[in-house]
Amino acid sequence: MDGNALLSIGELARRTGLGVKTIRYYSDRGIVTPVARTPAGYRRYGADAVARLGLVRTLRELGLGLDTIRKVADRELPLPDVAAAHVEALEAQIRVLRLRQALLAAVAERRLTPEETDLMHQLARLTDDERRRLVADFLHAVFDGLDLPGVARTLTPDLPGAPDAEQTRAWAEWAALAQDPGFRTALRRTVADLAAEHPQGGVPRRNFAAAVRDLVAPALAAGLDPASPDADPVVAALTAEHARPDGLLPRLRSLNDPRRDRYVQLLAVINGWPAPESPGPALDWAAEAVRVRTP
Repeated sequence: MDGNALLSIGELARRTGLGVKTIRYYSDRGIVTPVARTPAGYRRYGADAVARLGLVRTLRELGLGLDTIRKVADRELPLPDVAAAHVEALEAQIRVLRLRQALLAAVAERRLTPEETDLMHQLARLTDDERRRLVADFLHAVFDGLDLPGVARTLTPDLPGAPDAEQTRAWAEWAALAQDPGFRTALRRTVADLAAEHPQGGVPRRNFAAAVRDLVAPALAAGLDPASPDADPVVAALTAEHARPDGLLPRLRSLNDPRRDRYVQLLAVINGWPAPESPGPALDWAAEAVRVRTP
């Protein structure tokens, strides 16, 4: 074809795959301009209109607005600068979509009430400063006056700057759990027991929940009945491991709080840690073994 030949809108539509109405609209907006008109008033376009419309189509598919596209096509705006700004806007949209996906999945799977859904939505939308204040308030309620900075660090969520959907969902659930007064009280009691087993300046003891898990693991693996006489040595070892001469059964029951187990699972998701092994089965077995031997 002659490079100087003029093209009708119909010819442009065939060459670009765009509709005639679309090309006419772009022409009216000044994005592609006719270079001449026929005596009857029909528009005619130069051969460069094909490439220009190809660029317009690409940028539209990438989500750019028509005014921006016209300025890029006319070299009024550098395309790399426009692309960088558009990337930033898309990242913000992606974060919003991840949040919606996470919350809707939580609503469906946990069968949340409208009130619980509203709370999780509010918690998930907190700013960085608001999240930090919430975490600090929770840690203060649990650890105030107890010298266990290392333990506090292991119980602190650290949401990344660009969390994925699973982390966003875990954060919202963690925040709701952390604001539960009953859970705060129960966790503080557990932490206070731990502090009592780690006197300042003294020799630190092994974490009791971890000790229970390790002592009971062989019995669980062997399928040993907690009421069996063969379980007596395990109960004796648990009693020796416990820091106080009494209160073993209440301690085992308080440790086996499903909320605490869930807290640790959520923390692992938020912080990107390996999924923890639940101490629940070991604590259940130990509590039953102690109960049947308690007068």
